[in-house]
Amino acid sequence: MAKRQIIWSHRARIKLFKILEFYAERNQSKTYSKKLYQRLNKELKILFEQPDIGLNTEIESVWGLIIDDYILFYEYDNEFITIHSIWDCRLNPDDLRIK
Repeated sequence: MAKRQIIWSHRARIKLFKILEFYAERNQSKTYSKKLYQRLNKELKILFEQPDIGLNTEIESVWGLIIDDYILFYEYDNEFITIHSIWDCRLNPDDLRIK
């Protein structure tokens, strides 16, 4: 069986970029952004092998993987893991849009 492929939705890519950009500007350094990006990639490698490690959400077939202060919302099947959004848990939950 072929390995699953990770696909980032447009929304998820934008949110990830904004998070990394925020820390780079706030800290006047890319060090923390690089560290956070490495942490996310480490968790995604685990997700390859065990895609059901996340928590069920209210949306059928969408899972949430908690990574530090963030939740990565995704769906998976035999071929793909689709990342729908990344959410900073410190933000107002009323603004959350997963898909």
